[in-house]
Amino acid sequence: MDKKRQQQAYENYVKQKTPVHNLPANMTKAFVTGGAICVLGQGILNICEKAGLDKDISGGWCSMLLVFLSAVLTGFNVYPRIAKWGGAGALVPITGFANSVAAPAIEYKKEGQVMGIGCKIFTIAGPVILYGIFTSWVLGLFYWLLRIVGVL
Repeated sequence: MDKKRQQQAYENYVKQKTPVHNLPANMTKAFVTGGAICVLGQGILNICEKAGLDKDISGGWCSMLLVFLSAVLTGFNVYPRIAKWGGAGALVPITGFANSVAAPAIEYKKEGQVMGIGCKIFTIAGPVILYGIFTSWVLGLFYWLLRIVGVL
């Protein structure tokens, strides 16, 4: 009987400590956060195009400025708070990727330039970069072979 009481006490403890999430509220926050980032990006695109830049150059400036803003906000510890509130809405766009590169660099800077920042900067984003480049290489090789054979 003592075993059952222990099990029940443990289950009550787990229920008490487990956070309860409100799915509709979380989805709304993610939508608002991601939407605000997209509106900012669209604003950058519009400003660049009004300045006379073509669409490709405007897209490059937009990506570069969003990554820069994300890294700066991460450095000032603002982006983690935005990500905590907005969830996936802040983590999925390119700004979330920039945050995942900048955050370990800031966290491990106390270990030095080489062993801290140099070794740890890509702990989160490294696999994404590695597999993205490798997959692009494989697909490029496949495309090249198909062009040689005459299929494309």
